[in-house]
Amino acid sequence: MTTNTADPYGAQAHARAMAGTRVESMPTLPAGAADPLPPGVAAADMVWEETIAPGGYAAKSLDRGARIRLEDVAGDACASMLVFNAERPIERLNVADTLKVQWHAYLGAGKLILSDMGKVMLSILDDQAGASDAFCGASNQATNAARYGVGDNWGPHPNARDRFSLALAKFGLGRRDIHPCINWFKGVKIEEGGGISPKLGPFPPGRSITLRAEMDLIVVFANCPHVMDPRPDYTVTPLRVSAWRGPVTPMDDPIRNATPEGLRAFQNVEADYSR
Repeated sequence: MTTNTADPYGAQAHARAMAGTRVESMPTLPAGAADPLPPGVAAADMVWEETIAPGGYAAKSLDRGARIRLEDVAGDACASMLVFNAERPIERLNVADTLKVQWHAYLGAGKLILSDMGKVMLSILDDQAGASDAFCGASNQATNAARYGVGDNWGPHPNARDRFSLALAKFGLGRRDIHPCINWFKGVKIEEGGGISPKLGPFPPGRSITLRAEMDLIVVFANCPHVMDPRPDYTVTPLRVSAWRGPVTPMDDPIRNATPEGLRAFQNVEADYSR
């Protein structure tokens, strides 16, 4: 059947005929219709299900206690992440404090993601990837243009910073709110002399990371090649993001109580929610 989309009625008929069409990278609505659901999660608890295309982005406001599962579907995703306090977005992820307060250069299960106000924003519950980067930041138009010939937001090689700017606009935030990010699924090693050795894969498909929201959050993801990726082709694969409701971290939680520094970061958050 051929429709004339230049005619309003033809355009309406064509649009309605597309109902139910699925492509690889898109949000799933309602989120509980995800197939498959994350292991052990009921459909009624799902609040976000989306597959982010290569070069794509996504953002979501999530309640305290939510679980966020990132999956590297095909083994070459790069999940660059920004995080904001949903109630007061002036508070946001601080990568430097995340590392120095925990006396550790690398993230993994049991580690915390900290804000610039000394509070825990996320806990890492599970890390099957074993590769993350809190040093290199996000690609930008200049770095992508240097590697691929063009790097603007609307070309074939979009960069992570410009993708962040599109996502942030949906929350009334702008380019000045783009802070240093964490890259999931792509890793780096800091050498003895201070050099950076990238660990960029590709890796086996299906690796996942599960995070727990310790305050009401805005989380933002861009799925663009890592800024140190040496490959001449724009190479990145889909990223699946799933989130569901969960309980607030209890006082006897082992991650909460693992270190004095971490406990203080949790207490700083708990003080905000004691009113």
